[in-house]
Amino acid sequence: MLVLETVLRIRREYAGGKAIKAIARDLHVSRKVIRKAVRAPEGAFDYQRKVQPLPRIGPFQDRLNTLLEENELRGRRDRLRMTRIHDLLVREGFEGSYDAVRCGAVRRYATRWKIERRKDAGDGVTAFIPLMFRPGEAYQFDWSHEDVEIAGAPMRVKVAHMCLCASRGVYVRAYPRESQEMLFDAHARGFAFFDGVPGRGIYDNMKTAVTSVFIGKERVFNRRFLIMTDHYMVEPTACSPAAGWESRRPTPAGRNGQVENQVQTIRGRFFQPRLRFASLEELNGWLEAECRRWAERQPHPEQGELTVAQVLEIERSALQPMLGP
Repeated sequence: MLVLETVLRIRREYAGGKAIKAIARDLHVSRKVIRKAVRAPEGAFDYQRKVQPLPRIGPFQDRLNTLLEENELRGRRDRLRMTRIHDLLVREGFEGSYDAVRCGAVRRYATRWKIERRKDAGDGVTAFIPLMFRPGEAYQFDWSHEDVEIAGAPMRVKVAHMCLCASRGVYVRAYPRESQEMLFDAHARGFAFFDGVPGRGIYDNMKTAVTSVFIGKERVFNRRFLIMTDHYMVEPTACSPAAGWESRRPTPAGRNGQVENQVQTIRGRFFQPRLRFASLEELNGWLEAECRRWAERQPHPEQGELTVAQVLEIERSALQPMLGP
């Protein structure tokens, strides 16, 4: 079953004159599936339930609708997270579980509620609409592996990449391996480098953060990872699995395209030719200095009259204050 984003991409590329055979080859799906997606009205391709059962939420649906409506009227910094809305319902008698899914039933209902609200406000067609990120709204995080030389010996290191979506400011740090402790350290150092914390984090489906991947955007995040994001007051969101193409541009659902493109940029400008340092500490000191140097020289892709460093300085005022690690 294709996710809606894939169906819409097929329809866009076909409308742009791309051959069905070429689309099937690029997306690794059959031509029969491509034809079905092209003929589907308004991108409708997969099965949709006519009635969504709400065994737990049913008695609390009106109250939850009220909480969601009140939350939409709040300013961005004052909005409640789904975990907090779940807690308010529990205080009023709601018995939905609060496990690793992190108030999953409430979150899924809220997602559907927002979609229906957008339908009521528009023409009834749900479509993929690119957006620009607001200052302080989000960052993207991913790992890459790079080959370096440490103390005269070749070494493959795991490199953490954090990219602010609005300013495109980037922070990179090398580690001997990709573990959860190093994931946490990379966040602490990245937020310190940017002098603040955005409100949302966009992640690839890396094992140090995601335990289970379901269809669409549904995830079971790792418990320790969620504790970290709660600590920094960050809302984690994930990319669709096996859909790297969909991350070419920023969107409300959250894509990881900026940081994926940034990985290629950083690899070409920082790690080629092969870096040689006496220790990882020396390498990381050089990488941090290069991040600043790159930002001071790189024009911002949307605000060409400003550099990334200048836009980053503007974005810092919109970041949340950073707590200790």
